[in-house]
Amino acid sequence: MDGKPQVPRPAAAGSSAGGDASTDAAAQRLLQGHAWDDFCQVLRLAGQAVERFGPVTPLERTEWYRFLTRLVRNGFERYVENCDPARPRLRDAPWHQSINFQSPDQDHLLAEFVDGRNDYLIRGTRGTAPYFVMASWSAPQPPDTGAQDWAPRGFAGLADCNPALLRTTAMLQSQQIDCDAGGNFQVHVSGTPPAGGRNWLRIDPDCVGLLIRVVYHDRRREQAPQFGIERVPRAAPKPLDPAHLATQLAKSGQLVLAYVELVRSWWQDKLAREPNRIRFSRALYLSNGGVPDRHHGFGIWRCEADEALVLQFSPPQCDYWIFQLCNLWQENLDNYEEGQGHVTRFRCRLEPDGSVLIVIAARDPGIGGNWIDPGGHTQGGMSLRIILTPAQPPQVRCWRLPLAQLVRGGRGALKGLAATDSEIVD
Repeated sequence: MDGKPQVPRPAAAGSSAGGDASTDAAAQRLLQGHAWDDFCQVLRLAGQAVERFGPVTPLERTEWYRFLTRLVRNGFERYVENCDPARPRLRDAPWHQSINFQSPDQDHLLAEFVDGRNDYLIRGTRGTAPYFVMASWSAPQPPDTGAQDWAPRGFAGLADCNPALLRTTAMLQSQQIDCDAGGNFQVHVSGTPPAGGRNWLRIDPDCVGLLIRVVYHDRRREQAPQFGIERVPRAAPKPLDPAHLATQLAKSGQLVLAYVELVRSWWQDKLAREPNRIRFSRALYLSNGGVPDRHHGFGIWRCEADEALVLQFSPPQCDYWIFQLCNLWQENLDNYEEGQGHVTRFRCRLEPDGSVLIVIAARDPGIGGNWIDPGGHTQGGMSLRIILTPAQPPQVRCWRLPLAQLVRGGRGALKGLAATDSEIVD
């Protein structure tokens, strides 16, 4: 015996325990320490999951453990601090949380719910940022999450509670929102449309959250829009409920496992078999809360320290595009703050024919175009995001060759080399 009072065992995962019973079980798990112990065991499983990726470099392993700390911080911010359906908040993703190729030119304002049956109101000011889009989403999150032990189930538990398996259920673009002369607006968030049907974001009863993506062309010169959200009618604050915290701890742990598994499955099951190729898969992008206002292609890049990777594409007419180079864990590189690691429509050097040439190499080979320093990495993820375009995704060609050969032969060294072309898979 460890001296702890014993708690009745909660309902098994996937059971249909009644609301009162599962709430009581969740409260007892929290008060007697079992919810915390289970959360810590889930984190232990997540930490050990690095071995599922096979051999990784010391740099990649070091970044893995930092990656886990960022996921834990993200889980706490989203679920422990900002998941009250009566008093919601819109909060930006934590600093340096760049999971799943997060764009440095976007803000990601999140409001988490546990009950999508309420009505809400978003009040805001338009600002001068060119574009934003609001979206509601659902995800597998059973109502008795806090009454269950998740660590014994490991990754199999994601079949029932997976905070990363997001499905966008509705969206509202900034150009669809009516503003007054001062740029102020109100958006109704509800299951039924307001009178007139304008400025409405639909949510379903199983809605678990909202995400507002704000896209900037040049942050230094653009004013961010402002957003606030409240439930209608407003609710008074209440003391922290133990069952609620048990649920939020469980979701925080499952979020860590979910993104660990997302990275592994994308790397091993979907992308790594064809490295150095961009794949435009709408199904893959939308499986993680994407919105259908853009094309987003993903790939795995591999390039040794003495090699270069050259990409070329002709961007279509669009509001914005960005090419990103990331590490194995789909995080932006540490050199992003120096302007490295990504190329955008508004921060690029175009070719005379309007195409874009990108060179990934440990040093600039001096052939022009747009050079990206991989920051000591020899492999990772890459993506090409194209927002608000009527066109199909562009063809992206990729060449891999010795860096010395590229320096010596310039662009002529690419002639006669086989290129890997992008593909559209759905």
